Amino acid sequence: MSTLPPYLSDTDLDDLIARALREDVGSGDVTTAATVPAGATAQATLQAKAPGTVAGLYVAARIFRQSGSDVSPHWRVSDGDRVAPGAVVGTLRGPAAALLTAERLALNVMQRMSGIATATHRMVEAARPHVPDILDTRKTAPGLRALDKWAVRLGGGTNHRIGLHDLFLIKDNHIAAAGGVAEALDAAHAYRDAHSLNLGIELEVRTLDELDAALAHGGADILLLDNMTRVMSDGTVDVSMLQTAIDRVDGRCRTEASGNVTLDTVAPIAATSVDAISSGALTHSVTALDLSMELALA
Repeated sequence: MSTLPPYLSDTDLDDLIARALREDVGSGDVTTAATVPAGATAQATLQAKAPGTVAGLYVAARIFRQSGSDVSPHWRVSDGDRVAPGAVVGTLRGPAAALLTAERLALNVMQRMSGIATATHRMVEAARPHVPDILDTRKTAPGLRALDKWAVRLGGGTNHRIGLHDLFLIKDNHIAAAGGVAEALDAAHAYRDAHSLNLGIELEVRTLDELDAALAHGGADILLLDNMTRVMSDGTVDVSMLQTAIDRVDGRCRTEASGNVTLDTVAPIAATSVDAISSGALTHSVTALDLSMELALA
């Protein structure tokens, strides 16, 4: 069983679960109330139907317990473990009604989190033997960001900023609004100092000219090298511009590559010695891991 990430508490998780159960159950689970004998107990078996990385066991256990306090989970794997098709993830015993009412919510959470963890693990492995941080983004499902980012961690990735509050990330529209790269960097430094914030400053650059301007001015802790990777018509991956940018930075600050990051491109991107690679696809284009639950009366 995993432990909670630093940006999620049990109280916040239970509040999220309570809202989700209210959304699903509404005034009552009429089908279960009609068909399940009062007092019936059951055992439910959770099984993987496809290979992947399991995530969401901790959340699922709390979902079932909120639905029925007498539900007892027994997991055979841990969050972050890899499973093969047919693997039994765990069993749950308790009131049949509670198991059935919570089934869909628990599976929805586990399938989404496991899909994210699986995609992250594959990208981490595809980047080897190089070891850049594989980062997520803010392209998460509204209301589920903490779970989406937790799943990235369980897949071996690294969380980028959690929200708008924990890192200055100056992008093209901020630069336009501020009046230029230098003006945007100076404004971020002034705001950070005025508010005594212990936060990093990251600047997005899209061209080598923008990079040179940022390096000449200084003040960025991280440079986000955006869309400097191209996939050519013959399928080859051109990282020459990205490599030039990494060489020009020459270790003066951390570097992050974004744009056109896929399983096919991550290896040549990683080979440039960039410090981190971010991919919105880890969370915004989730392919759920196929999991099932089978119930039998005990």
